[in-house]
Amino acid sequence: AAGMFLRALSDIQWRAAHPKWRRMTGSQRGTSTTAEPHPLSLPAQAQVVICGGGIMGTSVAYHLSKMGWKDIVLLEQGRLAAGTTRFCAGIVSTARPVAVELKMAHYSNKLYQQLEQETGVQTGYMKTGSISLAQTQDRLISLKRIASSLNVMGIPCEIISPKKALQLHPLINIHDLVGAMYVPEDALVSSANVSLALATAASRNGVQIHERTSVSHVTIQKGQVTGVETDRGRIQCEYFVNCAGQWAYELGHSGEEPVHIPLHACEHFYLLTHPLQEPLSSSLPTVVDPDGRIYIRNWQGGILSGGFEKNPKPLFTEGRNQLEIQNLQEDWDHFGPLLSALLRRMPGLEALQIMQLVNCPESFTPDMRCIMGESPTARGYFVLAGMNSAGISYGGGAGKYLAEWIVNGYPSENVWPLDLKRFGTLQSSRTFLRHRVMEVMPLMFDLKVPRWDFQTGRQLRTSPLYDRLDAQGARWMEKHGFERVKYFVPPGSDLLDLDHSKTFYKPDWFDIVGSEVKCCKEAVCVIDMSSFTKFEISSTGDQALESLQYLFSNDLDVPVGHVVHTGMLNEKGGYENDCSIARLSKRSFFMISPTDQQVHCWTWLKNRLPDDSNLVIEDVTWKYTALNLIGPRAVDVLSELSYAPMTAEHFPSLFCKEMSVGYANGIRVMSITHTGEPGFVLYIPIEYALHVYNEVMNMGQKYGIRNAGYYALRSLRIEKFFAFWGQDLDAFTTPMECGREFQVKLDKGMEFLGQEVLLEQKQNGVYKRFTMFILEDHDTDLDLWPWWGEPIFRNGRYVGKTTSSAYSYTLERHVCLGFVHHFDEETGEELVVTTDFINQGEYEIDIAGQRFQAKAKLYPFSSLFTQRRRKDEVELSGYQRE
Repeated sequence: AAGMFLRALSDIQWRAAHPKWRRMTGSQRGTSTTAEPHPLSLPAQAQVVICGGGIMGTSVAYHLSKMGWKDIVLLEQGRLAAGTTRFCAGIVSTARPVAVELKMAHYSNKLYQQLEQETGVQTGYMKTGSISLAQTQDRLISLKRIASSLNVMGIPCEIISPKKALQLHPLINIHDLVGAMYVPEDALVSSANVSLALATAASRNGVQIHERTSVSHVTIQKGQVTGVETDRGRIQCEYFVNCAGQWAYELGHSGEEPVHIPLHACEHFYLLTHPLQEPLSSSLPTVVDPDGRIYIRNWQGGILSGGFEKNPKPLFTEGRNQLEIQNLQEDWDHFGPLLSALLRRMPGLEALQIMQLVNCPESFTPDMRCIMGESPTARGYFVLAGMNSAGISYGGGAGKYLAEWIVNGYPSENVWPLDLKRFGTLQSSRTFLRHRVMEVMPLMFDLKVPRWDFQTGRQLRTSPLYDRLDAQGARWMEKHGFERVKYFVPPGSDLLDLDHSKTFYKPDWFDIVGSEVKCCKEAVCVIDMSSFTKFEISSTGDQALESLQYLFSNDLDVPVGHVVHTGMLNEKGGYENDCSIARLSKRSFFMISPTDQQVHCWTWLKNRLPDDSNLVIEDVTWKYTALNLIGPRAVDVLSELSYAPMTAEHFPSLFCKEMSVGYANGIRVMSITHTGEPGFVLYIPIEYALHVYNEVMNMGQKYGIRNAGYYALRSLRIEKFFAFWGQDLDAFTTPMECGREFQVKLDKGMEFLGQEVLLEQKQNGVYKRFTMFILEDHDTDLDLWPWWGEPIFRNGRYVGKTTSSAYSYTLERHVCLGFVHHFDEETGEELVVTTDFINQGEYEIDIAGQRFQAKAKLYPFSSLFTQRRRKDEVELSGYQRE
């Protein structure tokens, strides 16, 4: 069998490469699966224990040992590289849409290239290149977007014609292709051998590796990892790393205090063939045909071909365990559509003899991105798992980032898109995971246009107003499991059309969102923003104020009733959170953060607030429904409902007050809208939510009130140059770099986290600047739209990427926000970015390879700019409710 052959080959190469390690462990490696003796007992303690001897575990061990940590034990329940790693197709591909994943894959490729020379273990590394095929124009656009990202990172990549693709791989049928993307430096490896090479290097650096040792559970005391229980005894440790692959979920749940790791296994099929009559060259590029749902690589003169079918088969939902993954059952009926796609793409393979259909489990995550980072509930418990079938591509880079995280307390890149804390406990239901991975696996090759949404696992967290809003035409998206409104479809619109509009161009909801924006600017709109994270922090004395003053950059010692915009910064001055804090009383504070901050922010505060029984932090997200009243008439609606004056003299900007609205008491009203427009946010105890909403809508009728969604909010905030955390701001961005010096009080009379870095930046300048770009020669109706991640060019040179963008209905232009860097033309070294540097450049934004001229601004446009609009051009549908 091919699997046995691969394994035997690995064993021979491993023995040849590292006899010393083999003697040390006493493992007489062969094909026998009987239990082997353990002449070396486990150490009683270690600094780090890693569970899992696949590509992830060995990569973490390798990188930790490279960083100088030696007291490391790696435990593997079977044999090294005998799990999913053993069956991995061995394709190292850098063509990834998420920037941090692209960087991980690029690093992995470079690491594997020199690993054989470093360790003496043959890794089978072969630089073959890869060709991604496009059967449709939309697919070609998505490839062009990826190609733009690869090129600015210095990774060779080109969009090629079908004819060029045929020249590169003579077996391809090109009759239905419109183009392709060629990445010449993509490679093939033997995954098991890469893992063994990493283990070899790690063991030479002092890492102890023990096979046939199962971890039963991790012991956690007072929220800190203290040790690991195995079938061969206990090891005390400070750090535990869960690299258990598809078993990571079970292992996380095995202890008294569960660590939730949301992943689930699916069967994954690929076939192996005998060599062709004229064996294929080992240097032929790998072919990825996402529209056909398949990938094809050469394998020992024949081919290896698998894919991601539309009807995947999840498995091990009940949590069955096994040591090494035995080859699961062949299922030719299930593989049939992929085999048909293969023969359509390469008709010349019709007569080829098939050696074997391999079926092995792969683990997938709820959002198709891998999971890494420290557990929110157990300090010292790290996770690296859920690779969504890209384990070998990410292995090197992911292991490097996690090792940096353990050693330094943070990785060298922004890994928030992959952080375990982006999930809550709600994503770890087995039913949810089973249903979601059945959607995720086909999505691996589905065309993903901007603003697509998952369909499974929905309506999990909803506002009390969900049914009311749904009945009025709400269209929903999901954030952190919470349903949020995108926009409202007016009566009489073609609903089906809007639900299925997927495009890189002007979307079907353009006019709908435009009318919502117009209403926000001219009358009043209501947006349900209940999903925002809400915490209350209080104390018996001054503990709350003192602790928050240290953790936040702005001055929170303000009069009761005032609201402060502030960053929650790390030691490097970067944003861990961006929030609004209202001082409710001398000793209590109400904190509003982005939706996806719920787990991350809670963990950050809990780990840094003093352990004091007189200091209390409570998550009150679920206690309050939030209604955002945006627009010039919001003041009229609210003053009529509360019988209280709401004008600026009585209710100034950034103010918070408990009021009655209608019959309901205890409503926290804040004069803030998160958009730059006038208005208020009402934080309503949930039992009053429906009453207050109905009162607001009824009272607002005469003022032209209507519902609005987050797309309108996005357009408003971007044209006002408001940065949002998670999109524009991250742990590597400081207030000084994004024009938020006014939210920092360097002289507030006490030290705060990140202060030193900000003082230095104030003195010496910054190396990137948050900038606003207005597209000049862009046709909204005909040209591709910018979304995020587009390269920015200054005087023809790459200087950064956009972080978010939206159409401004006020400016009648697309607005992109992003960071501009200043790279030295000779050395590439980063230089200080000055205001003159920004203002004196000619800018272009690259959208899928096409560049559009853009005007750069460091401050939002004044209203003067908008006065030159011709009135008839901005007539949008009326805002009176029908």
